[in-house]
Amino acid sequence: MQCPFEMKPRWERRKDARPQELLAAALDLFVERGYASTRLEDVAKRAGVSKGTLYLYFTNKEELFKAVVRENIVPALGEAEDIISTFEGHSAELLRCVVMGWWERLGATKASGIIKLVMAEAGNFPDLALFYQEEVISRSTNMMAGMFERGVARGEFRPIDVRVMTQVLIAPMLMLITWKHSVGPCSDEQSDPMVFLEAFLDMALNGLLPPPAKPA
Repeated sequence: MQCPFEMKPRWERRKDARPQELLAAALDLFVERGYASTRLEDVAKRAGVSKGTLYLYFTNKEELFKAVVRENIVPALGEAEDIISTFEGHSAELLRCVVMGWWERLGATKASGIIKLVMAEAGNFPDLALFYQEEVISRSTNMMAGMFERGVARGEFRPIDVRVMTQVLIAPMLMLITWKHSVGPCSDEQSDPMVFLEAFLDMALNGLLPPPAKPA
């Protein structure tokens, strides 16, 4: 006999603890302390619940971290992929749109600290590094490579080594994140990330655009 009561998701069963609150607290602490130094009891305390309540939703710290990534970073990749798949303009404008959108959607937010955390601690937590590689890095790399391939195929970018150019493009963006969450706040030379990205795009696009056609 089927139970007449509708089964609710776990996060609807307890009004005093919602996964969103736990994920927000976890994001704060992972960014502030790093992965190794973040304790589940501290996440629960920050969220205003007991540690036992946290275990109703996340079995361990690794699963909690994965949920934070999937909540804060993975959706932005999906948004960018949607933009790329429907964009009808010049590939240079598409590249600008994605790079600037990346900063506004991730770089300028607290979630950018997760990117720096992975870069700093991946060597000590290989399982997390593999997870991040599969769900974020590979997907990001394929997305950027697809933009370059689009530009070359349409004659809007000159022929390039797409794999290498993808790495060249991503590296300064990761450096900007690292700077923001390390020595940047202590530096006397404060730089505007948007100005940095504008200069970077100017340099990149002037190198990518094909030479003007010679007059007949």
